[in-house]
Order: sequence, then structure tokens, then C-alpha cells
Amino acid sequence: MTLLAALVGALFAILGGAAERLASVWPADEASRRSPGFRTVALGLAAGAAGAGIALRSSLPWWGTAFELGFLALLVLLAATDLEQRRLPHLLLDPLILAAVAFVPFNPQVTPLDALIGAVAAVAFLGLLGLLIRGGVALGDLYLVAPLGLLLGWPAIFSAIFLGAVLSAVVSTILLAMRRVGMRSYIPFGPFLVAGAVVTLLRDPMLLGESAHVLRIMLGA
Repeated sequence: MTLLAALVGALFAILGGAAERLASVWPADEASRRSPGFRTVALGLAAGAAGAGIALRSSLPWWGTAFELGFLALLVLLAATDLEQRRLPHLLLDPLILAAVAFVPFNPQVTPLDALIGAVAAVAFLGLLGLLIRGGVALGDLYLVAPLGLLLGWPAIFSAIFLGAVLSAVVSTILLAMRRVGMRSYIPFGPFLVAGAVVTLLRDPMLLGESAHVLRIMLGA
């Protein structure tokens, strides 16, 4: 791992832990004020690994890599908030959407047409799924998947949705087996969408530029 990737990973690990702590105390009317615990460490480690992975894997121009990392920072904050408060606030979603729209004409790896198709198809798919499965998809998830579709494009966005669904099913099954949740408990889908998007970004042979890095090989891309 290069020094830059290690530094980025450390900064994102700090961001992940800090985001989890912030979500537990602000805003005041949503705050649970939980003590630091497993979730704090897990989110810090996951964010650190994602940041280091993008920095190591990317062969985009420096500004392209910087944008991807900025996008990741917002996603980390959104995932932490959704895990803690079961919501995806517009305070974070709106900048994410605006940044994704602004990047479409400059994305060196995804054409504007593929970006548009990815966003529209993803929103339509999740919207239809929400109609068929009551409570399975929240409105915030639709706002989240739109910029993810713009960033990843068609058809990569569906890899992200599929991976997110698989991760959600696995974690839900584990929590049910541990009796941490019930059959009717609400488990937010946003963090799993974020995880699916990050894994797709790292695995895809083109999204971060063509690269023969060992990370790509390890992830099976």
C-alpha cells in the first residue's frame, strides 16, 4: 500500500468513527446518545478500507480520484445517519445529488447517457420494488440511488443494488438468528446500498480507470 493510500485510509477511518458519533448526538431530537461501541469501530474500519481502496485502485486523473473520495465522504455520513436514525437527511442528500449531476459531463469513465440511464433505471426499479414490498424501500433510498446511478452508470448500478440486497439479507438473517430484531423490525437499506456501490466501484475494471493493481485481482474483478 502506498503512503498516500495509507494516509487516505487513516483519514477515512477517523471520519467513519466521527460520523457514527455525530449521528448519535445530533440533531438533538433524534439523538440516542449511545456510547461508542462495535458500530463505531466497524464503521471506522469500513470507511478506512473504502478510502484506502479507492486511493490505491484509482488510475483516474487526480481530480477524478478527489471527486470519488469526496463522494465517499458524503456516503459515509449518510450511512452512519441511516444506521443510527433510520433516515437519510436532505442536508446530506442534496449536496450528494448536486455533486453527482455536476460530475456527469466530466466523468472520464461513464458517458452522460450511461449515467442518465443508470439513475433513471435504478430509481424506477427501486420505486417499483417499494410498491410491491410495502416498507421495503424508503423514499430516502430513492433519493440515494439516483446519484449512485449517475456515478456508476448503466449497468454497474444494478451490481451495486444486487450486492446491497445480498448484504442486507445476510445481515438481517444474522440479526434474526441472534434475536436482535424481529420479523417486522425495520432495517435501513441505505447503508447496504452504500456498501454495494463501494464494492462495485472497486471491483469494476473501468470505473476507477483500467488498472492491474493487486486489489482488483483480490476482489475478483
